[in-house]
Amino acid sequence: CIVLLIPPACLYTLSVLSQAPAPELPIVERRNWLIHQHYIRKDYDTCKAIIKEQLQETNGMCEYAIYVQALILRLEGKIQQSLELFQSCAILNPSSTDNLKQVARSLFLLGKHKAAIEFYHEAARLNEKDWEINHNLGLCYFFIKDFKNAEEHLNIALQINKHDKTFMMLGKVHLLAGDTDRAIDVYKRAVDFSPENTELLTTLGLLFLQLGKYQKAFEHLGNALTFDPNNYKAILAAGSMMQTHGDFDVAMNKYRVAACAVPESPPLWNNIGMCFFGKKKYVAAISCLKRAHYLSPFDWKVLYNLGLVHLTMQQYASAFHFLSAAINLNPRMGDLYMLLAVALTNLEDVENATRAYEQAVTMDESNPLVNLNFAIFLYNHGEKKGALDQYQEMERKVNVLRDSSSNFEFDSELMDMAQKMGAALQVTETLVWTKPSKDSKSKPNSAAAAKTPGAPLGTNQALGQAMSSAASYNKNIQLPTGTNYQHGM
Repeated sequence: CIVLLIPPACLYTLSVLSQAPAPELPIVERRNWLIHQHYIRKDYDTCKAIIKEQLQETNGMCEYAIYVQALILRLEGKIQQSLELFQSCAILNPSSTDNLKQVARSLFLLGKHKAAIEFYHEAARLNEKDWEINHNLGLCYFFIKDFKNAEEHLNIALQINKHDKTFMMLGKVHLLAGDTDRAIDVYKRAVDFSPENTELLTTLGLLFLQLGKYQKAFEHLGNALTFDPNNYKAILAAGSMMQTHGDFDVAMNKYRVAACAVPESPPLWNNIGMCFFGKKKYVAAISCLKRAHYLSPFDWKVLYNLGLVHLTMQQYASAFHFLSAAINLNPRMGDLYMLLAVALTNLEDVENATRAYEQAVTMDESNPLVNLNFAIFLYNHGEKKGALDQYQEMERKVNVLRDSSSNFEFDSELMDMAQKMGAALQVTETLVWTKPSKDSKSKPNSAAAAKTPGAPLGTNQALGQAMSSAASYNKNIQLPTGTNYQHGM
């Protein structure tokens, strides 16, 4: 048996300690831990009840309770009320960067970007090495279209901490500033940093696709689909690329997968419609395009495609209806006026067809097919001098296009039409259109507009095929040889 001997002084101390009550937390912070527990569990009703009790006890002076209440109000969509509470937190504790950042965030959500910038700068003075502050400053400057400051702060954010969202935003800044090369460089760095990010891979693939670099585009889109086989953006882009090269069945298989993920996507149904158009299944094409039009009634590209298909089916009144609607939405595209003029010609409205052609050649600076169609129209109506002027302008555009691309090719039927037109105008000695050799394979689409710069990707496959319609819809071209030209799509 062991006896523990305790000195008398120690006995007195233990007696005092056993009688002393446990120390209480300051009343201002007594329930903070409980508020935090309910907030992270998303039990917002209980959390608000505890916050109410805490604020009553502290006469509204508990910073943390006000802060959490403001976060809950923001989640409920009450942005203005959350802003007022965050401002109260900033008054209670002006040295807190979190309070200033939350005030700025609420201002940003209210669309008050300049006011948000001021608070973010105030927060940055307290903490210069904060990634979130610099990223959000870049975001605010982006929305007020101050791309220089946006780029500066986003680069600072990347120096502090590399983050996928910052790379994406910096790439968007360069794209809106018109600097595609720098945007590609940013996305390449982003892919090196985060090689499994499907959004980055898809965006980079789309940029390469827009520039006509199909091999690199296919590589990045393939990588995106490897990590996420159901990534509908990558599927749409890959299908669009296959569709452009005439692989309609393969593209349709891709679109079937995308349809499971986004069955109500207007670009998807637009592309499916143009696949049917390429397969000469025009009724199915119109059905799919009308579904796309129903889902996105103000998309001029869908209306453009509907007009094109109706022209092909020789339904000129319907074509006029859809092309007119497309022009109302996009009045700066010369090719739309050209197709409208073709429809008006077949509706025997010569005066308005002439005006449409004049508008088309005024707006278009690169597509020689606009001038070829106008030349044929003028020649058929006895204006040989005007036809010659348009033919020479067409030759000039062809030379410019050939100089800009060494592997430039035109549709063989369009070359035949240009040669016949040249013979009719007696300018064959200066003809710049040459027929391809038997071994060469001319592309089914006119290269003149197969890749329209700046056109949204994956949403307008008509641009690849519509321009090959150059003289296609003038069904009675009166050339001296008596040959009628009908272009097959």
